[in-house]
Amino acid sequence: MLTHWISGARPRTLGAAVAAVVVGTAVGATEGSIIWWRALLALIVAVGIQVGTNYANDYSDGKRGADARRSGPVRLVASGLASPMAVKRAAIISFAIAAAVGAVLAVIVNPLLFLFGGACILAGWLYTGGPRPYGYIGLGELFVFLFFGVAAVCGTAYVVTSRLDLVALLASLPVGLLATALLVVNNLRDIDTDASSGKRTVAVMIGERATRSLYVGCVIGAFLLVIPLWPYRHWALLSLIALVVAFVPLKKVITVTDKGEGRSRELVKALGATGALQMTFALLLAVGLVI
Repeated sequence: MLTHWISGARPRTLGAAVAAVVVGTAVGATEGSIIWWRALLALIVAVGIQVGTNYANDYSDGKRGADARRSGPVRLVASGLASPMAVKRAAIISFAIAAAVGAVLAVIVNPLLFLFGGACILAGWLYTGGPRPYGYIGLGELFVFLFFGVAAVCGTAYVVTSRLDLVALLASLPVGLLATALLVVNNLRDIDTDASSGKRTVAVMIGERATRSLYVGCVIGAFLLVIPLWPYRHWALLSLIALVVAFVPLKKVITVTDKGEGRSRELVKALGATGALQMTFALLLAVGLVI
């Protein structure tokens, strides 16, 4: 049973939260001394929001029937492994942990973080929840870029140093694009089931071929957006080494032609490889920022 809940938290996606905090902390380290326990609390907040979002997605999609024929990682509600209320409760608990830890940071750093954290949690719930979920109208990629890229990196940098500058914003852009790439390949895998269930993701709207191009654009764009960091942090270009790792998911997404379960398995592998790329890129970028 525990393994089902762990799988339902979708561990492959948690790298998005970790990567943002790692890069945000590294940005802070370049600005002087950082407060490490704040970075740890920021990590708990980010992971809590990511896990809460994943459980909330499972609950909302399961209730709507959108996960009835979905492949890939286990869906707790749709598969009957857990009741909708149990999954909803797990989402609320995850969000509550993030909120409680975030409240500590808000009290210590800046009360405006209450609004910032609340917006992040609300975005996580409304992705597939609420009366008009934005994930159902093609806005998922935009919100992932903003909240798991720009907001997470800049927010972490501010929390650990109580300052914010252009370097944080520039570093957040490639991180956001790779987080978006995770969602793009996920939605590419689910394009047929999403279309049949009425979930109008970007992939459903633009079709499979354009979605593959969008994925390539997100990945390659992330590397191109490292270049503007060069005048401020020359060693940020160290992250370009991750291009070697990018070859695997790019090849899988571009070339997979299988149908049915075979196609799904290959795109699940591509999702995992994209997560590995994201972490590799983030670690190299973090090292480059602090050198």
